[in-house]
Amino acid sequence: MNVVDSSAWLEYFANGPNASYFARSIEKTEELVVPTISLYEVFKRILQQRDEDSALQVIAVMQQGRIVDLDPSLALTAARLSLDLKLPMADSIMLATARAFDAVLWTQDVDFKGLPRVRYRKATG
Repeated sequence: MNVVDSSAWLEYFANGPNASYFARSIEKTEELVVPTISLYEVFKRILQQRDEDSALQVIAVMQQGRIVDLDPSLALTAARLSLDLKLPMADSIMLATARAFDAVLWTQDVDFKGLPRVRYRKATG
């Protein structure tokens, strides 16, 4: 299973230098877990940079994976991870979701660098 952090989704949709690295996990939709916080972050950024139609098209692609809502168990796990690892809220939710599904977390976010079951790729540019 794979969870793709918002930074990696945005890189993929922008066809940035690391897009092909993240494509492996994104395009295997049967193994893709998508936290709802990812939908929020990606929709907001695409809406900000482009327009609503573009943002909705991106969300349609993301929804090909298994969408996971933030439930009480994930919220409490994320809060613990946030305190233990000094992660921001959205990052801790991503990590909690990945761990709940025994998934690999794919990201460009340096906050995750060095954590187990994280595939970090430094953002370029």
